[in-house]
Parts: sequence; C-alpha cells; structure tokens
Amino acid sequence: MTDGRQIKLEVGVNLYYNCSYGIPDHHNGKGLHKMKIAFYTLGCKVNQYETQAMAETMEKQGFELVTPDESADIYVINSCTVTAESDRKTRQAVRRFKRSHPDSIVILTGCMPQAFPEDARRLEQADIVLGNRSNARLPELIERYFSCGERIVEIREHENKERFEGDSVSGFEGRTRCFVKIEDGCNRFCSYCIIPYSRGRVRSKPIDELRQELERLSSKGFSEVVLVGINLSAYGRDIGLNICDAAELAAELDFSRVRLGSIEPDHLTDDIIERLAAIEKLCPQFHISLQSGCDRTLRAMNRHYTADEFRRLCKKLRSEFEGATLTTDIMVGFPSETEEDFRESVEFAKEIGFEKVHVFPYSAREGTRAAKMPQLTRAVKTERSRIMIEETEKIRRAFLLSNVGKRVEVLPETRRADGFTEGYTRNYTPVMVRGSHESGKPIEVTVTGVEGDFCVAEAD
Repeated sequence: MTDGRQIKLEVGVNLYYNCSYGIPDHHNGKGLHKMKIAFYTLGCKVNQYETQAMAETMEKQGFELVTPDESADIYVINSCTVTAESDRKTRQAVRRFKRSHPDSIVILTGCMPQAFPEDARRLEQADIVLGNRSNARLPELIERYFSCGERIVEIREHENKERFEGDSVSGFEGRTRCFVKIEDGCNRFCSYCIIPYSRGRVRSKPIDELRQELERLSSKGFSEVVLVGINLSAYGRDIGLNICDAAELAAELDFSRVRLGSIEPDHLTDDIIERLAAIEKLCPQFHISLQSGCDRTLRAMNRHYTADEFRRLCKKLRSEFEGATLTTDIMVGFPSETEEDFRESVEFAKEIGFEKVHVFPYSAREGTRAAKMPQLTRAVKTERSRIMIEETEKIRRAFLLSNVGKRVEVLPETRRADGFTEGYTRNYTPVMVRGSHESGKPIEVTVTGVEGDFCVAEAD
C-alpha cells in the first residue's frame, strides 16, 4: 500500500501521482466500461464544446453518459476561472458532488486548475485533478486511478508555440445549433484577466480539420453553427488565415445560419467586416467585448482600442449588416475607476444602445497586474453594477418593444409546457411563438408583444 508520499513523475510539469495497489472496494466487480459518467460544465461556450468532446470520448470507451442530477460512478466538473465567483462555484460543485455521492469518483478539470494549480490541489474532494491541457487523457487517468487507488493531480503547463490539439465533436444531442471551437488561447494580457495563463497562447484549428468537423456536423442536420474560441477573432493568425476563412467555410455547407461567438473589437478591420458582410448565411449579431466606455479605464485595463474607435466600429457594423444587433460585456468597479469614469462608461453604453449587455463587477485575479492596484470596495462595485444594469436594461426593453409588428424568421428550439415554442431570430432576438413547432426548421412569424426577456409572436 502507499505510504502517502507524492511522487513527481515528469520534470518541468506540474504532474503528481499517489499510487497504491488495488481498486477501491465499492468498485470491485464493476468493469470500467460499464460505469456511468456525468459532466457538469461551468463557463463559456468553449467549455461546453470541450465537455461535449470529453463526453464523446468516454462514450466511445464504453461509459454510459448520464445527467449530473442522476446517480453516476464518475462526476466530471469542467470549471471556469474568469472571476472569483467562478472559482467559488467550482469549489462548491466539487464539494457538493462528493458530499452527495461519497462513493463516486469526482474529477476536476478546466480553467480553474490550469490557472491556479495549488488551489485546485488543495480541493481534496476531487479524486482526480487535471488541467484543460490534459482533457484528452481523461480515460487514461481514470484507468490509472482505479489501478492505483489514490488521488491523481496532473496539471501540465501551457507552452509557447503550442499547437491546437485534441478537440473535435460529432454532435450536440437535443440541440438545433452546434458549437465548433476553432481557436484557443489569448495573447492580449489585459491587466485584469487570468485567461492567458489558463489557456495559453493563440492557436488555431487547421482548416482541413475544421472542414472535416463542419462536414460531419452539417450531415447531422444542425440548422445553425456557432464558431467559438477564447479569442475568436484571432483565429488564423498563427496559420496564415483569419476569421473570414472559417466563416466562409461553414457557409459553404448545409447550415442555414452561421454565427460568431464573442469577438475583440480591434481585430475587426474594415477589410474583415466587408468580407464577413458578403457571407449571406452569417447572422447579423455581434458580441463585442467593450469592458469600459472610458478611455482612462481602457488604458488601465490594457485594452487595445479607444472608446471612439469602438464607436466607429459599431457604426460600421450597423451600416454593413441589415438589422444588426450588438451585445457586449461591461465591467464596473475596476481598480482606480472614479465616479466620473464610471458615469462616462454608462453614458457610452447608452449612446451605443447595445441590444443586450452583460454587466459584472471587477474581480481580482491573483497573478494579474490589476490585482496589485488599489481596490474599490464591494459596496461601490455592487452599486455601480446596479446602476449599469438598470440603465442597460432600459435599452434592452426598448429594443424588444421595437420588434412588435415586425415579421421575422425564427429558428424554433424548445417546446414549452405553456403551449409556446422558444427560438431565436437571425440577430439573436429571443422569441416565444404560440403553438408547437418543429425544432430546427425556420419559420416566419409576426411579433405581437413582449413578455419578460422574450418577444411574443404568432406563426404566419
């Protein structure tokens, strides 16, 4: 049996492994390939995609996929670490699954252990801890755990000139739209952001691999494909391409719609916009990260644009794409943000008239430059969040009401118990259509009203 010592197996890699002999008693007699496995995902669409890739791998290995609220032999938590709140939710999830299922194996992966390996290591309720760079090794690590019966912590650091590797999916069961991760990593190093440390540098999916994956998903009948990445608009910079090449490739196939995930404003040059505008299937909805509408704050954040440059970009997009909607993220309470800076950001958001805004308070991430700056109080950040949300929700409401009387195309997705079907327009306006409608087949509807965050419509 093990004497409890940790043995470091690889020089230069954060890889730890405790080993003893024999499979734990409560799993004796049950083959690995007959086990039930559940995935619980926190964070962005890239994480959702990576969970799908891991789930498909495990299913091919003979594991039975179940939902996180079902009884399983193994629970995998795919974590996010973009804010301190994300880390809190990750810790909470790991502890909850182990408390509710003490005889099950709990596995922690994703961005949190990759960015903060020592914090993840201290989370003892996780039987296996790995970073997002090691997701492809999940089956191997599970088998090793059952062979040796002791905790495994494997977190391999990202490296410069690392290549895109490992991710490919064949479907998203029960969905009308599919996500395809085409890019990973970020080179920007915004002063508040831990993501370059948790994701490494920009690397792009080779175009031949992307074509094969898109063709496979198109053949499954998905109506919409969403291209996603950590810094999506940086796609191709390492392989001599750009985001237009990926979007054009997707548009060649049988998808009805092609949509882009979150993009950075300074990558959207006039040439890129004009080329994207020529793609008929491209949805006229752009989620462009603003973070602040104040130039002084943008400089402190190490963002690579000014408020005026962002303003001109918004005008360009709205002029090139008919019916375009612009959505964004706005951070409040950044270190050194004065009341005047904040008010400037509020007025900028109102001027642009974003159709939807995700507002969130600044959260210090250890290891970033902003974490060393003088911090604002929680009370100030909470109050600024309240004000920004209140002002941007007024714009959201006015936008939804502006759709009343319009005839639009909706892609039905979810049938509700109240007799409505939920779906989205091309510019990602949420719509409840009266009646039951087949998922994945676009329908023409007329908007008759607004209820909550949905437009209400009748099918033509």
